[in-house]
Amino acid sequence: MKKTLIAAAVMATSGIAFAASNVTLYGVMDGGVLVSKAKKADPTVQAKSGFNSGSRWGLKGVEELGNGYTVGFQLEQGFNLDDGMTANGWSTEDGEEGTFNRESRLYVAGSFGSLSFGRFGSLASGAGSQTILTGWQFGTSYEETGSWTKYAKGNGRINNAISYVSPSFAGMTVHVMYSNGTQEDDSKWSENHHYYGLGVKGAYGAFTGSMIFEATDAKGEDVVKAKDYEHDAYSITAGGNYNFGVATLSGIYQYAWSDDVYKQHAFGISGAIPAFGGTAKLGGKMIFGKDESKAAGEEDKYRGWSLNAAYQYPLSKRTFAYGYAGYTHGSKLWKTSKEADANLVHNGYAVGLGLVHNF
Repeated sequence: MKKTLIAAAVMATSGIAFAASNVTLYGVMDGGVLVSKAKKADPTVQAKSGFNSGSRWGLKGVEELGNGYTVGFQLEQGFNLDDGMTANGWSTEDGEEGTFNRESRLYVAGSFGSLSFGRFGSLASGAGSQTILTGWQFGTSYEETGSWTKYAKGNGRINNAISYVSPSFAGMTVHVMYSNGTQEDDSKWSENHHYYGLGVKGAYGAFTGSMIFEATDAKGEDVVKAKDYEHDAYSITAGGNYNFGVATLSGIYQYAWSDDVYKQHAFGISGAIPAFGGTAKLGGKMIFGKDESKAAGEEDKYRGWSLNAAYQYPLSKRTFAYGYAGYTHGSKLWKTSKEADANLVHNGYAVGLGLVHNF
């Protein structure tokens, strides 16, 4: 009897260990100091969380179903290292806060590709497991002055989403994404705010690149009462990286438009080069646009450019230190409007130092 009980206990323990081995706890912690100043605004000094990499923790796991099929999940929550509060969150009209605000995804994968359901970043968001944005060395890091998505139009993270990724064909994959309601879909279909995305990503030797088409319709009302959400909006984004061995050069372009709201072109050129045991990055962005909501005779064009420099030094396999400096300058509407005066995206500088640890 004792032997039977011992054997049962060992089998139960083995089962627990096997289940646990398929689930991974992971995270990123980023803390530093940021000094910034926008035009006609006072300079600020902040203890900054997530300036390089958004601080987060998460769980992910996978189960083998047999015959090459798997089912998996990923749950990821953002937080502020400096005060412990939730970051990258969203809330319903009733004020309910999301928990796994960065990503909440269930997926099935096999020879057909992969199919995901839940909340995750859109194709050109630069965020999460489903994005395919390429061509900007700074990605979505360094916020207002450094992030590509601060110049380009993007759809960020979306709820109620379905994402399909095809198998690789000669180095290329096809990506399709749809959201039945970018924040909520509890109304009938015609009253939800929908997202549509189609993209391709390829890797050919030293070159990697992607091209993405995204659209959102103007059905219903979003939780965010912004004019960009009250009209159909479209964007085409293309980018690529080429590794020359001694350095990697990247380029990115986006054309975005929304009838009676805006039309704009955004460009970016950047590079990364090994230096003194770490990696140095340099880049510049430009934007040309027109605010079509302006009345006749009002300034309706805006211009802007941004210069960016960063350095990352690895202290271990999981920890690195970083430094960053960025400057943005706007003209026409981005120079004359009151909003532009105190907006780092339009006019200002940012300098930051920090430490990132991955676990």
